[in-house]
Amino acid sequence: MQIPKKKSAKTSSRGFLDGQMLIAMPSMGDERFERSLVYVCAHSAEGAMGLIVNQAASNMNFPELLVQLEVIPAAERITLPARAEKLKVLKGGPVETGRGFVLHSADFQIENSTLPIDDGICLTATLDILKAIARGDGPASAVLALGYAGWAPGQLEKEMQHNGWLHCPPDAELIFGTEIEGKYDKALKKLGVAPGMLSSEAGHA
Repeated sequence: MQIPKKKSAKTSSRGFLDGQMLIAMPSMGDERFERSLVYVCAHSAEGAMGLIVNQAASNMNFPELLVQLEVIPAAERITLPARAEKLKVLKGGPVETGRGFVLHSADFQIENSTLPIDDGICLTATLDILKAIARGDGPASAVLALGYAGWAPGQLEKEMQHNGWLHCPPDAELIFGTEIEGKYDKALKKLGVAPGMLSSEAGHA
């Protein structure tokens, strides 16, 4: 998948959710997104693409991934910068799960490869950013997501109408925070919603 092109200010329209967090509701009925928090990277009349930011990739850490992708030889794992050692690897979504997408702060960009999204958040999906992180030259904040969530034209809007998602503004903790398990409840708290208040019946959350 190619990273979607960012809408220009001229074509931007109210109602699109790029740069927002989606909070999965119990009424959605899709177990792949149960209690998921999705950062929307692109949303237009052509569809939407986002990354789940609160599901850790099982049995995978960043140093291991660098070795697997031959970004570094196995012998260099012990010399990685602390930031690279701690970088979280997430399950970004059910589509193209073998592909990596790095959500990161805007202090690092690669010309023609980095997509600025919103509020100082960028998306890069090339090996070059992984190499930069391994060298210690990468962004101050980053997470790596394997796979993504995708919606056909009008699909996300329909799911929103059927009470499948709430949405809230993002913050650095929701995107880059190390306490992955607690992100969902933190996002609900931003909206003043307690998890126990949620109903699995559409229209009653």
